[in-house]
Amino acid sequence: MASAAADDGIVKFKSAYDMPETIERMKKDIADKGIMFFDEIDQAKLAVDAGVTLLRSTLLMFGNPPLGTLFLTSDPDAGLDWPVRVLVYQDAKGDVWVAYTDFAWIARRHGITNRERRNSRWPPR
Repeated sequence: MASAAADDGIVKFKSAYDMPETIERMKKDIADKGIMFFDEIDQAKLAVDAGVTLLRSTLLMFGNPPLGTLFLTSDPDAGLDWPVRVLVYQDAKGDVWVAYTDFAWIARRHGITNRERRNSRWPPR
């Protein structure tokens, strides 16, 4: 079960599966929903390559361009939060966690509401 978004907008929950299965299940769910998968970044491998020790940590990036671009046309700074990023990581006890930024929090961060847009270019022409 996911925890409510904290003040920083982060939602996280403990996975019932190990790292590889958690990642594969997430990628399958993304594909099953017809969402575009962009990249998988093994942060722990990047750390090793840099001579740093890091517990297992993988960043998944995916999105729905028609939806994401609505955020970007409303506020170009929303590009800092799109595409969607989900972090899957393992803590020192071996528990696997999934964390992401709450979408409603992202919308509030950029002043985006259903009827109100910060950018005068809305709706796009």
